[in-house]
Amino acid sequence: MRYFVISDNTDTHVGLRLAGIEGVVVRSREEALAALDQVFDDPTVGILLITESLAEQCADKLAPRKMEGRTPLVVEIPDRHGVRAKDAITRYIREAIGVKM
Repeated sequence: MRYFVISDNTDTHVGLRLAGIEGVVVRSREEALAALDQVFDDPTVGILLITESLAEQCADKLAPRKMEGRTPLVVEIPDRHGVRAKDAITRYIREAIGVKM
């Protein structure tokens, strides 16, 4: 099993490539959907990393896949353009366990 990244910017792709994670850079929703089809058909990919903005664009394809619980495990990662709010992690902890940080 291996990691694979689908990114919409070169910086994220290069950074993860330096860590040994292969992937592709896509520039449109259609390219992202084609890349997702390839990853979902590849049994060697165990974890798919996808940037938040692409995950939002392809939510209709990713949501059912996440709910099925099959491999690859889909993980949304922030990139330098960040979709999440600045305090997203703090808010997540507060909502999950009720601890204010």
